[in-house]
Amino acid sequence: MQEVLTKFRILLDKVDAWFARSMELYPESIACKSGCSACCRSTFDITLLDAYYLKLGFDQLPEATRETVLVKCRDRLALMREAWPEFDHPYLLNYRDEEEWEVLMPDEDETPCVLLGDDGRCLVYQTRPMTCRLHGIPLVDTGGEVMHDEWCTMNFTDADPLRMDGLRAPFDEMLHEEVALFREFTTALVGERLSEVDTLIPTALLIDFENCDWRGVLKSDTGQPQGLD
Repeated sequence: MQEVLTKFRILLDKVDAWFARSMELYPESIACKSGCSACCRSTFDITLLDAYYLKLGFDQLPEATRETVLVKCRDRLALMREAWPEFDHPYLLNYRDEEEWEVLMPDEDETPCVLLGDDGRCLVYQTRPMTCRLHGIPLVDTGGEVMHDEWCTMNFTDADPLRMDGLRAPFDEMLHEEVALFREFTTALVGERLSEVDTLIPTALLIDFENCDWRGVLKSDTGQPQGLD
């Protein structure tokens, strides 16, 4: 598992380097800065690998801080269970079709992330999920493919970022690397190579990774691991 986490940290560093380079190249167009949390609203789905890494950082916070955040997580979970009464530990989304996830994270939800501090900064910035690191700037691969064409409304107010070659990065390669690492992660966790297992940021912090029967949880009624290629 430690080898997987080391590789994952290297991948996250690549993404962070792209974002930092983009800000250096286009300082007049990118408003992102420490303390800005305009993008940190609503609820986001993340992979189980993201959740594991996020939880490692969260567990290092002071106990009082953790408990304050966990109260928010339990409140969010109670609301989610109004839509999905059966949503229970370890809070995985994949037993339902992805189209059904939207009810748990509606577009109009502007609730601040449970991990935002009073100063607008992320409490676990170093171990935040991949989706948080990619947010705010469109994702254009070095080959020209637009992989995500949305960006923060406070960025690129007078320019078209899709025409800015300096924003490009090998996203196709990095996303394939993320999938490969996820398969290594699930092999280490449950002994099976799975392609997709997801949760949400608030519920990720409620997962008991150490004491969960992952092999039992990730088996379908047919006896085959869910998401296995």
